[in-house]
Amino acid sequence: MCAAALPMTVGFDLDMTLIDSRPGIRATYEALAVETGVAVDAELAVSRLGPPLEHELAHWFAAEHIPEMVVRYRALYEVHAFRPTLPMPGALAALAALREAGGRSLVVTAKNEPHARTHLEHLGMRADAVAGSLWAEAKAEALREHGATALVGDHVGDVRGARAAGVTAVAVATGPCDEAELRAAGADVVLPDLHAFEAWLREGVQDPRAVADGPRVATG
Repeated sequence: MCAAALPMTVGFDLDMTLIDSRPGIRATYEALAVETGVAVDAELAVSRLGPPLEHELAHWFAAEHIPEMVVRYRALYEVHAFRPTLPMPGALAALAALREAGGRSLVVTAKNEPHARTHLEHLGMRADAVAGSLWAEAKAEALREHGATALVGDHVGDVRGARAAGVTAVAVATGPCDEAELRAAGADVVLPDLHAFEAWLREGVQDPRAVADGPRVATG
């Protein structure tokens, strides 16, 4: 008897892919600036979301203060960040389409896992698995562990993670990296936003090689 095929698993980045966390992150940095007296440019910080928190804090604080600032930022985040965060356009529909196609969703993010899970719960986003504190090539660890066939993300770091795992790199041009940057990084597919995900998924379900090999097509 042949073993049943495992359900297709698609990985998703979180910030600027599934959720627009900019208002809450901006408010958190503004609160951190008031508390510390350090002139953090919150608008600049939210314009380059993607890398781990420590990377951004290093622009504003001396290296020896980074661990302390991570703790303070995360405490302030819980006060300021969850309520104003909204789903990205098409995010809820994309997760629903994957579920209806019999697939599984894996959220893999540089954000710490407890905060990632809280965001998903607040927004009613159902993910089958969540892996936090993973950035760029490190995302390959979770993608391999969960048998993912693709990673959807808005940053060149997500493309690098997909390439490291040997899965299809599906980029959405909704974050700090534009289409040209995403293509140059090696994205197999560049979508304008997650509204286009269902059509890409439908093509992949009809032709499993499209998910495994990554059709080099774009919408928009």
